[in-house]
Amino acid sequence: MGTSTDPGSLAEILASLGAAGRRLDEIGAAEAGAGNMSVAVAGMLDLADTFPQSRDIDLPIAVPALAGHTILVTGSGCRLRSVADDPLGNVGAVVVHDGGRTGTLHLCATGGFARPTSEFNSHLAVHDDHVSRRGVVFHAVLHAQPPHLTLLSHMPGFQSTEALTHVVLRWQPETIIALPEGVAYLPFMVPGSGELMGSTVAQLRAHQVVVWAKHGAMARSDASPLTACDKIEYAEAGAHYAYLNLCSGGRAQGLSDAELRRIAAAFNVPTTLY
Repeated sequence: MGTSTDPGSLAEILASLGAAGRRLDEIGAAEAGAGNMSVAVAGMLDLADTFPQSRDIDLPIAVPALAGHTILVTGSGCRLRSVADDPLGNVGAVVVHDGGRTGTLHLCATGGFARPTSEFNSHLAVHDDHVSRRGVVFHAVLHAQPPHLTLLSHMPGFQSTEALTHVVLRWQPETIIALPEGVAYLPFMVPGSGELMGSTVAQLRAHQVVVWAKHGAMARSDASPLTACDKIEYAEAGAHYAYLNLCSGGRAQGLSDAELRRIAAAFNVPTTLY
């Protein structure tokens, strides 16, 4: 898998999507058809041999910054755990037309879906925002439903960005290094709605992970789908520790603010949290 300036081949990107989908399933964050993934790549990939079928589609939102980009995206109802073994049956490619209102959807002849994920609007909006503001040429977005992180979002005491960040970051020294800005929290919004889309775009400007209350989480990465999966896994591990602590009567100390400041100083972590 290449860097953000070298996105790698189509095969490498599909392999990273497969690895991410498999790992999300392993941590219980992608049951059945839950969860979705996408990658935005500047320019055209060589799609003809891999995705020989195509048709023009209307995009759910206008994404002018993505004109000429190729968006690899999982299909509606597809299982993320199946992407690794059958990427062509679960992933399609959308080449965005000039103006960003329409595109050409490329599929494998044996593709197992008719349209991209129902949350394609949020994926496109996040990609468009980072391409237009930061000029990235590669961008990955994942939505999953990590159980412990989602459970915490049901609890009133953790229903804010500050509270959720504090409880997630206090268990493992690695977490603040991986998520120096913490995790964002959004109150419940209807899945696939314009409200959720707009709020997600805003939160993923300053965060790598945003928690959708009572639903799941979305993460982004300039490196690869698997790196975006790592961000969700770090947040979910912290939430799992928090759950275990609640089950044990809240007797564990966790890392103190002073200890987190020492970690941040030792590893030059760009954080303003502690």
